[in-house]
Amino acid sequence: MGAKGKWLAGDVPAARAILQEAYAAIPNSEEIWLAAFKLEFENHEPERARMLLAKARERGGTERVWLKSAIVERELGNIDEERRLLDEGLKLFPSFFKLWLMLGQLEERLGQDSKQHEKHEEQLEHLKEAKKVYESGLKNCPNCIPLWLSLAKLEEEMNGLSKARAILTMARKKNPQNPELWLAAVRAELKHGNKKEADILMAKALQEYPNSGILWAMSIEMVPRPQRKSKSMDALKKCDHDPHVIAAVAKLFWHDRKVDKARTWPNRAVTLAPDIGDFWALYYKFELQHETEDNQKEVLKRCVAAEPKHGEKWQAISKAVENSHQSAEAILKKVVVLLGKEENAAENGAKQ
Repeated sequence: MGAKGKWLAGDVPAARAILQEAYAAIPNSEEIWLAAFKLEFENHEPERARMLLAKARERGGTERVWLKSAIVERELGNIDEERRLLDEGLKLFPSFFKLWLMLGQLEERLGQDSKQHEKHEEQLEHLKEAKKVYESGLKNCPNCIPLWLSLAKLEEEMNGLSKARAILTMARKKNPQNPELWLAAVRAELKHGNKKEADILMAKALQEYPNSGILWAMSIEMVPRPQRKSKSMDALKKCDHDPHVIAAVAKLFWHDRKVDKARTWPNRAVTLAPDIGDFWALYYKFELQHETEDNQKEVLKRCVAAEPKHGEKWQAISKAVENSHQSAEAILKKVVVLLGKEENAAENGAKQ
C-alpha cells in the first residue's frame, strides 16, 4: 500500500525503493514480486518487468507469475516466447484455465493475422490449433465457462451454427447451473436470424432460472418495443435488485425519452455493481447525449474511482493487446463508441 501511495502520487523511484526494502525483508512474498512487476510494467519498463518475473519463476512462483510473464511477451509481440511460457505454465498448472484461454487466443490472433494477409491455409492451421487448445483446456477444466464459450464461438466461425449449438448443448449438460450458457445459445440463434428458435430457448432458460438477471435483461431486448414495458415489469418482480435488469429498464426509459427516470436507473446499476464497466458506459453515454457537462464529469470521476474490471464489452476492450495500458477513462470512451455502433446496427437491422 505504501508503494502504491507513492506511485499514485507520481513518485515512481520512491515506490520502487519501498518495494526493494520489502523484498529484502520478505524475500519469498509473491505479492511483493508481483507488485514490483506491475510498477515497472505500467510505467513502460518492460525489461525490468521481465527480469522480476524471471526471478519469480526461478523461485517457483505460482500460476499467476506464468500468466503475467506471458502477458508481457504478448505485449512486446514476442509470439514464440509467449507460447513457450504458456506451454511451460500449463505443464506446471494444467487446471489454471486462464493459461489455456490465453494460448487459444494466441492461436486465434495468429489466425486473424493470416486472414488479413490472405493466407487461408495458415489461418485454418491456427484456428485448428486454437480448437485443440480449448478442447485440452476443457479436459482439465470442464467447468470453465469462458473456455466453453470460446470453443463454441470458434466452432461457429469455422463450421457454422449447428456445430456451435452442439458445443453449447454439451456445455449445459456438464454445467447445469449456468444461465450464461443459455444466454450464449440464445444469442447464437439471434445472430443467425432464428428468432423463433431463440424465443423457445429463452422461454426454457427462464423456466430453469426464473431469477437470472442476465436472462431477463436479454428477454426485455428480444420482445417487440410495445411489449417491453410489461416484460420489464415481469423482470423486476423476479429480480428487482439485479443490475442487468435495472440497466435494461434504463434503456427503456431512455428510448421513451423519459430523461429524469432514465437517469436514476443507470445510477442504480452502477451503485449496485460498480465493478461492471458496461453499466458505467451506458450511464456516461446517456449523459453525453443529454449534454450536461457537470454530470458527465461526475460520472467519469466516479467510474475512474471505481476501477471497473468486469463487463462483457468492457473486458473485450480492456483486454485487447492494443489497449493494455489504457486508463479507465480511455476504455470507458471506447466502450461508449462500441455501444453506439451496436445500437446503430440494431436499428438498421430492425428497419430491414
